[in-house]
Amino acid sequence: MTVYLVRRLLQALLVVFAMSVIVFVGVYAIGDPVEILISPDADQIERERAVQSLGLDLPLWHQYLVFLGNALQGDLGRSFVFNEPALKLILQRMPATLELAFGAMFISIVVGLPLGLYAGLRPNSPVSKTIMAGSILGFSLPTFWVGLMLIMVFAVQLGWLPSTGRGETATFLGVQWSFLTLNGLSHMAMPAINLALFKISLVIRLTRAGVRETMLMDYVKFARAKGLSPARVTFVHVFKNILIPVVTVVGLELGSTIAFSVVTESVFAWPGMGKLIIDSINVLDRPVIVAYLMIIVLMFITINLIVDLTYSLLDPRVRLEGKGA
Repeated sequence: MTVYLVRRLLQALLVVFAMSVIVFVGVYAIGDPVEILISPDADQIERERAVQSLGLDLPLWHQYLVFLGNALQGDLGRSFVFNEPALKLILQRMPATLELAFGAMFISIVVGLPLGLYAGLRPNSPVSKTIMAGSILGFSLPTFWVGLMLIMVFAVQLGWLPSTGRGETATFLGVQWSFLTLNGLSHMAMPAINLALFKISLVIRLTRAGVRETMLMDYVKFARAKGLSPARVTFVHVFKNILIPVVTVVGLELGSTIAFSVVTESVFAWPGMGKLIIDSINVLDRPVIVAYLMIIVLMFITINLIVDLTYSLLDPRVRLEGKGA
């Protein structure tokens, strides 16, 4: 276990370094933020002063070395627009995105696992066929269109749910959370469901495929031959063995949900990291863009490590020491 963790941490450092170079060069090679931040009526002296104050007069490699040195000290740059540390801005918005992402994944697991399990156990029933047809819609419908339809139906026509904003929040561990209040939950419902639709379809199809494959295994046949009840066969021998691929996909999808919740946050005016990055891209606020992308990289690396460690808990046959072979 120790050798595996050390190896993974070294790999993570190399990935973070490589991604920092790619992200920094990619973002800083596109556009000129001075053209957006400075008034068109400004003279050349004011423009040069702005370029020097932002550190844009240095060569690209020098800018990267300055960024890398500051990043090692926990400083990912200062926002051109807000004149605040980029990391601070992102951390202020992170709780809103995290609770939305975790809410969406919770919905996808609670809804997708039972439906996928039923569809796998009874593949030819009309209900199973309906479930699988519905999962195709979840894959096919665009997120922004579903969000607009949810607002039109449940907010405009029925008036059941608020359409935008985060609602009332409550403080827990020094952080503001919406899910701790009823008003916050009502604001969170539609964007979380909108984010969860694709994930529900994914979990349904993955669970169904796992069940269909596992039901043909010898150990399941032996369990039935021993006279075990269908419930015990399903939840002890079948369900446990399909969790490994489900955990893998759900873990990776959690990272992608956090990273790509931009559309949902924009549609529902949810004040999270996604909305911040869209606003930053519009004004070429480079430090915020780079800081956001680096935090997303760290999140993906951490989630992948947690998923790998979970393997050994779900199936002792998985040996972490042998993964590098």
